[in-house]
Amino acid sequence: MTTVLIPTDFSVNAMHAIKYALELYKCERTNFYFLHAYADEVYGPFKNNGGNSIEEQKKITRTYVHETLKKLVTDLTNTYHNPKHHFEFISSFEALVDAVNNAVNEINVDITIMGTQGKTANKKITFGSHTVQVFKYVSCPVLAIPENYEYQQPKRILFPTDYMLPYKRRELKLLNTLAAEFKSKVHCLYISDFEDLSHRQADNKLFLQESLPDAFIFHERSPVKNKGEAIMEFILKNDINLLVMVNARHSFLEDMLYKSTVEDIGLNPKIPFLVMQNLPR
Repeated sequence: MTTVLIPTDFSVNAMHAIKYALELYKCERTNFYFLHAYADEVYGPFKNNGGNSIEEQKKITRTYVHETLKKLVTDLTNTYHNPKHHFEFISSFEALVDAVNNAVNEINVDITIMGTQGKTANKKITFGSHTVQVFKYVSCPVLAIPENYEYQQPKRILFPTDYMLPYKRRELKLLNTLAAEFKSKVHCLYISDFEDLSHRQADNKLFLQESLPDAFIFHERSPVKNKGEAIMEFILKNDINLLVMVNARHSFLEDMLYKSTVEDIGLNPKIPFLVMQNLPR
């Protein structure tokens, strides 16, 4: 079974991501875990705890989170009668990244799915601060869903790559499974002025093809320009349903996560964005 972790802050954006996840895995036997990390709500520097001690505030918050998660699972069970789906919840007195990473290791999570922004959505940034932190530091693939995106099957997938990284098999297996389920085209976009590849790049390109046997792979090239703009142009021109990138040291994605304003990076995808981690698990 696939194990999906969904962090939620109980916002409209979080609920939108949950609905996308249920559609994406509609035909697959899946365990869904809904996670809320509430340490910041207890220790937040600007929180007014009404004179309660930390322990009292922790108890009040824990009770509220537990009951809200329980109601979420009950409502989803009553609304979505899918025998292939199983729902559980996790209430965690930790920071979000720590809570997600602990869950990833303890229940062997295949993918984390969340909204691009939470309750305090800022239209001037591409991703909310919590989403950026999860992208950067969580050790499993993370799929972020824009708040206004209406579900479409990911039949056209864009995977920008410079063919310099030997990607991890587990990450590529996840992408291959999605491509197989939806008979997807995967467009590998190489942003370069030169067609010729080094031996290292050629080897990694072959490894990529061999790791995605169930996808229809197309190798594309775009001249060098602002990478964010090149990616956005390809998305719009080819009606892409899912953007996939790999987080690695000194990569364009890493630069983007440190400068997350739309103006700085030229990348504001209005489609689901899957970040794969190039880390051993």
